[in-house]
Amino acid sequence: MTPHEIITAYYEYANAGDWDSWCDLFDENMVMDEQLAGHIEGLATLRPMMGGMKKMYAKFQNVPKHVIVSSDEAGVVSHISAASPSGEEIEADVMNYFRFEDGKIVYMANFHDSVPFKPVLGN
Repeated sequence: MTPHEIITAYYEYANAGDWDSWCDLFDENMVMDEQLAGHIEGLATLRPMMGGMKKMYAKFQNVPKHVIVSSDEAGVVSHISAASPSGEEIEADVMNYFRFEDGKIVYMANFHDSVPFKPVLGN
Protein backbone atom coordinates (compact mmCIF):
# COMPACT_ATOMS: atom_id res chain seq x y z
CA MET A 1 0.00 0.00 0.00
CA THR A 2 1.10 3.56 -0.66
CA PRO A 3 1.19 6.04 2.23
CA HIS A 4 -1.95 7.72 0.89
CA GLU A 5 -3.78 4.37 0.71
CA ILE A 6 -2.69 3.56 4.27
CA ILE A 7 -4.01 6.91 5.54
CA THR A 8 -7.33 6.36 3.78
CA ALA A 9 -7.65 2.84 5.23
CA TYR A 10 -6.58 4.04 8.70
CA TYR A 11 -9.61 6.33 8.99
CA GLU A 12 -12.00 3.99 7.18
CA TYR A 13 -11.17 1.11 9.54
CA ALA A 14 -11.31 3.31 12.65
CA ASN A 15 -14.70 4.72 11.68
CA ALA A 16 -16.01 1.22 10.95
CA GLY A 17 -14.74 -0.04 14.32
CA ASP A 18 -12.60 -2.61 12.46
CA TRP A 19 -9.69 -2.48 14.89
CA ASP A 20 -8.13 -5.75 13.67
CA SER A 21 -7.76 -4.39 10.12
CA TRP A 22 -6.66 -1.04 11.56
CA CYS A 23 -3.86 -2.79 13.49
CA ASP A 24 -2.83 -4.63 10.30
CA LEU A 25 -1.73 -1.25 8.90
CA PHE A 26 1.11 -1.12 11.44
CA ASP A 27 4.54 -2.75 11.27
CA GLU A 28 5.29 -5.45 13.87
CA ASN A 29 7.88 -3.14 15.46
CA MET A 30 5.73 -0.02 15.34
CA VAL A 31 6.12 2.82 17.82
CA MET A 32 3.28 5.12 18.81
CA ASP A 33 3.17 8.18 21.03
CA GLU A 34 -0.52 8.39 21.84
CA GLN A 35 -1.89 11.40 23.72
CA LEU A 36 -4.05 9.31 26.07
CA ALA A 37 -2.35 5.90 26.18
CA GLY A 38 1.27 7.09 26.22
CA HIS A 39 4.25 5.42 24.52
CA ILE A 40 3.43 2.10 22.84
CA GLU A 41 5.98 -0.21 21.24
CA GLY A 42 5.19 -3.25 19.13
CA LEU A 43 2.08 -4.52 17.41
CA ALA A 44 1.80 -7.26 20.06
CA THR A 45 1.16 -4.48 22.61
CA LEU A 46 -1.11 -2.40 20.37
CA ARG A 47 -3.54 -5.17 19.32
CA PRO A 48 -4.92 -6.01 22.79
CA MET A 49 -5.18 -2.30 23.62
CA MET A 50 -7.33 -1.66 20.56
CA GLY A 51 -9.52 -4.61 21.47
CA GLY A 52 -10.88 -2.45 24.29
CA MET A 53 -12.07 0.38 22.03
CA LYS A 54 -15.63 -0.95 21.76
CA LYS A 55 -15.89 -1.00 25.55
CA MET A 56 -14.37 2.46 25.92
CA TYR A 57 -16.63 4.21 23.40
CA ALA A 58 -20.33 3.82 22.59
CA LYS A 59 -19.54 5.52 19.28
CA PHE A 60 -16.29 6.68 17.68
CA GLN A 61 -15.71 8.64 14.49
CA ASN A 62 -12.44 10.27 13.44
CA VAL A 63 -12.97 12.34 10.30
CA PRO A 64 -9.95 13.69 8.39
CA LYS A 65 -10.20 17.39 7.55
CA HIS A 66 -6.76 17.98 6.00
CA VAL A 67 -4.26 15.36 4.78
CA ILE A 68 -0.67 15.96 3.68
CA VAL A 69 1.41 13.04 2.38
CA SER A 70 5.04 13.60 1.47
CA SER A 71 7.26 10.64 0.59
CA ASP A 72 7.29 8.39 3.68
CA GLU A 73 5.55 10.84 6.04
CA ALA A 74 2.05 12.19 6.51
CA GLY A 75 0.19 14.64 8.68
CA VAL A 76 -3.55 14.56 9.20
CA VAL A 77 -5.76 17.11 10.92
CA SER A 78 -9.01 15.41 11.92
CA HIS A 79 -12.00 15.72 14.23
CA ILE A 80 -13.13 13.04 16.67
CA SER A 81 -16.83 12.75 17.55
CA ALA A 82 -17.36 10.01 20.11
CA ALA A 83 -19.44 9.06 23.13
CA SER A 84 -18.67 7.33 26.39
CA PRO A 85 -20.52 4.10 27.26
CA SER A 86 -22.98 6.24 29.27
CA GLY A 87 -23.57 8.54 26.28
CA GLU A 88 -21.45 11.57 27.25
CA GLU A 89 -20.37 13.34 24.06
CA ILE A 90 -16.71 13.80 23.16
CA GLU A 91 -15.59 16.32 20.52
CA ALA A 92 -11.90 16.95 19.84
CA ASP A 93 -9.67 18.23 17.06
CA VAL A 94 -6.61 16.03 16.47
CA MET A 95 -3.27 16.21 14.67
CA ASN A 96 -1.69 12.87 13.68
CA TYR A 97 1.83 12.41 12.35
CA PHE A 98 2.73 9.17 10.50
CA ARG A 99 5.96 7.65 9.19
CA PHE A 100 5.87 4.67 6.79
CA GLU A 101 8.27 1.92 5.70
CA ASP A 102 7.57 -0.95 3.31
CA GLY A 103 3.83 -0.26 3.14
CA LYS A 104 3.26 -0.13 6.91
CA ILE A 105 3.03 2.52 9.62
CA VAL A 106 6.25 2.38 11.64
CA TYR A 107 5.66 5.47 13.77
CA MET A 108 2.60 7.48 14.69
CA ALA A 109 1.99 10.30 17.13
CA ASN A 110 -1.20 12.16 17.90
CA PHE A 111 -1.79 15.49 19.58
CA HIS A 112 -5.04 16.81 21.01
CA ASP A 113 -6.64 18.27 24.10
CA SER A 114 -7.22 15.45 26.59
CA VAL A 115 -10.00 17.26 28.53
CA PRO A 116 -12.83 16.16 26.18
CA PHE A 117 -11.88 12.52 26.89
CA LYS A 118 -12.53 12.70 30.65
CA PRO A 119 -15.80 10.74 30.31
CA VAL A 120 -13.88 7.66 29.11
CA LEU A 121 -10.76 8.16 31.21
CA GLY A 122 -12.62 8.34 34.52
CA ASN A 123 -10.85 11.41 35.87
